[in-house]
Amino acid sequence: MTKPVLICAADIAHLPETRAILEAAFELRVARPATPEALARALPEADAYFAALETRLTDDLLALAPRMKAIATPSTGLDHLDLEAAARRGIAVLGLKDERELLDRITATAELAWALVLACARRLPAAFDASRRGLWARDALRGHQLAYKTFGIVGCGRLGTIVADYARAFRMDVLGHDLRDVRLPGVERVGFETLLQRADVVSIHIHLTTANRGLFSREVLGRMKPGAVLINTSRGAIVDEAAVLEALESGHLGAYGTDVIDGEWRADLDQHPLIAYARDHDNCVITPHVGGVTFESQAMAYGHAAKMLVEYFKNSDPATAGTPRKER
Repeated sequence: MTKPVLICAADIAHLPETRAILEAAFELRVARPATPEALARALPEADAYFAALETRLTDDLLALAPRMKAIATPSTGLDHLDLEAAARRGIAVLGLKDERELLDRITATAELAWALVLACARRLPAAFDASRRGLWARDALRGHQLAYKTFGIVGCGRLGTIVADYARAFRMDVLGHDLRDVRLPGVERVGFETLLQRADVVSIHIHLTTANRGLFSREVLGRMKPGAVLINTSRGAIVDEAAVLEALESGHLGAYGTDVIDGEWRADLDQHPLIAYARDHDNCVITPHVGGVTFESQAMAYGHAAKMLVEYFKNSDPATAGTPRKER
C-alpha cells in the first residue's frame, strides 16, 4: 500500500527517533532549507506537512497543496501557519498547545527567560565582552540584585508558572496577571495596571493574538516602574518595538531582554532597529529565538508532534478527509 507523502520543512537531522516515527508511516520528503520556493515545489504532492517555524505557510502555498489533509507543528504558537486558509480547505492543524502532560516536562523556554532576567540585571553580555578584552571593569558594570524585588508575570499558564517558581527561588515577591481566573501558589493575582506599577521585572508569557498585538505600547511602557526590566520570550509583535527603543534610550526602561523580534526572519536582519541598537548599548539583550531550542526539548516536542500526525492518519476516515476539521 502506498504511504501518504509528508513534506517535512522542520530540521530533524539531529532527531533520528522523530525521523524514524515519520518514515514508518509516511513517504518522507525533506524540504530544507524551508524557503517558500522549496515548499512551492514540494507541496503539490503533499498529503501532510511537518512545519518549520521560520517559514510561514501562507494561503498561496496551501493553494498549491490540493491533497493536504493535516499539518503538524512541534510548537504551541501557530502564527507561522495561516489557520483561516487551512480551515477553509478542511486541513487539520495539530499543535502542542493542549498537550499539557508533555509541555509540563519542557522547561527550556522558561529557563531561557530566566537567563535573560539575569543577563539584564547583572549586565552579563557587557561583562563578558569586557573581560574577554582584558578589561576587569568591576565597578563600571555594577548591576542589580534580584532578591526582595518584585517580579511580574503576564500570562500565568505553563511557562508563567515555571518562571514564578524561579522568581520565588530568588526570594522575589511575585505578581501574576492573567485574563483567566488563574491562581498560582505564592503568586499575588493582580490587575494589569497594578503589575505595571509595582514590578521591577515584567516577563511576558502569552500567545500572540489580534487583541494583544502591540500590547506593550508607548502608553503601557510609560506606566511601568521607572528602570524596570522587560523580558519577552513569547512573540516580538506583542511589544511596540519602536516604543521599547524610545523607553530604553530615555532610561525609563532599564533593560529589554528578548528571545523574539517582530520580523525575525527578514533578509536584512542586521538592520532590524533593535539589533542595530543592541550593537552599541548593553541594556538590550537579544537571543535568536532559542528558547525552545535544546536537544531535550526538541526531542520531546518534535517526537510528540510526529506521533500526533501518525495517529491522525491512522484514525482518519478517508470518506470524510475533505471536510473541515476542528483545530486541535
